[in-house]
Amino acid sequence: MSADNAPAQVTIVAVGPGDSRMLTLRGREVLEAADVVTGFKTVLDVVTPWTSHAEMCPMNYRNQEEVLEYAVDEARKGRRCVVCCWGDLNVSARELLARVRKRAEIVELVPGISSVQFALARSGIFLEDSLFITLHKRQEVDGDMDELAYYLREDRRHIILLPRPFDLMPPGIAGLLIELGIPEDRPMLIYQRLTLEDEKRWEGTLKQCASSVEEFSDLTIMVFPKRDGGDSGEGA
Repeated sequence: MSADNAPAQVTIVAVGPGDSRMLTLRGREVLEAADVVTGFKTVLDVVTPWTSHAEMCPMNYRNQEEVLEYAVDEARKGRRCVVCCWGDLNVSARELLARVRKRAEIVELVPGISSVQFALARSGIFLEDSLFITLHKRQEVDGDMDELAYYLREDRRHIILLPRPFDLMPPGIAGLLIELGIPEDRPMLIYQRLTLEDEKRWEGTLKQCASSVEEFSDLTIMVFPKRDGGDSGEGA
């Protein structure tokens, strides 16, 4: 099928939190069969072992629209097009999915392992006892911060939080929570660059976090265990 007006089929592959060994078998199969592979450069660096026969089209925030236009045009010509993203498609890839779906008639999703799953494993808590909130979006997050503060006061579940890279990172979030009346001694965990060689774990209180001058990675996830402890604890 080579007609330019043919339906464009694109597969979106989630590569996991960073360790290439976390890519699913289905994800590898799709990448090995691909003709065109696009995604942010840091993501493409993870999948290069399986893309030796593909045209690689790295994108950034400035050119992502035109790169996706090119990739989908190639898919319309019959080339097998794959778009890669971090983590799990159902955690923080909403904007990328919307951009692809706006252009392609057929979109296949290949979910991957997320940093949420690893944060749960590292902290020894269970998803059914937890609440997940993400600030990793472009919209205003005042309502999300109010929701976070509400559930911290309620203290019925562990809370998993994705901060927003660069402008709303752990110290800023901790400071806002203190302003919203959450006790300064509230314990918390921070995981950075999960599954990578330089993975880091930080443990302390809201006050300690708010006053931290550490430069946190944009691959960061925050955990607020229930104060009664539950099953929380350092996992294997």
